[in-house]
Amino acid sequence: MAVKIYIDQGHNPSGFNTGAEGNGFYEQDITYEIGRRLYNLLLSNPEFEPRLSRPTPETIRGTNNSTSLVERVNEANSWGADIFISLHNNASENPRATGNEALVYGPGATVAEALGTQILEQLTLTTGLRNRGIVYRPGLYVLKETEMPAVLVEMGFISNPYDAELLAYSPYLFATGVYRGILKYYGLI
Repeated sequence: MAVKIYIDQGHNPSGFNTGAEGNGFYEQDITYEIGRRLYNLLLSNPEFEPRLSRPTPETIRGTNNSTSLVERVNEANSWGADIFISLHNNASENPRATGNEALVYGPGATVAEALGTQILEQLTLTTGLRNRGIVYRPGLYVLKETEMPAVLVEMGFISNPYDAELLAYSPYLFATGVYRGILKYYGLI
């Protein structure tokens, strides 16, 4: 039976729950594009059955920030996803901050932590960005309320000019890194 992977493209395209903005780019646009490419990679592999939180660029989840998160988590839970991957871009007041990191519920989230570790290693190989490691965030709704292992991947800093351009103009590199991390976690490479 195929592994069901819920890909949450962080944030909405407009209105409430839009993402960070930096260097002329919008997080919600970047996460949409990377998620779509990741979906296609997973779909081409019979080992996986992917689903997107935002199947179209115009898809808006929920009616406010809270219900947006609830809708994403409820859909993944009711679908019976095996893993939940939420794609995001980091931001900092320091424009030199760079790299990727994976957020998981806590030290007891061993499956999520192992998956996040593989994703970060592969992202570093495909993008060349610094691996900032695993971060424990037990208060994040998408990590706390999912019934399956969940990883929130901060793929790069939209506030860093280099990271932002790489995210916006080379989304396939990020999708490939996340995909290869999933493959490695499942022992398929």
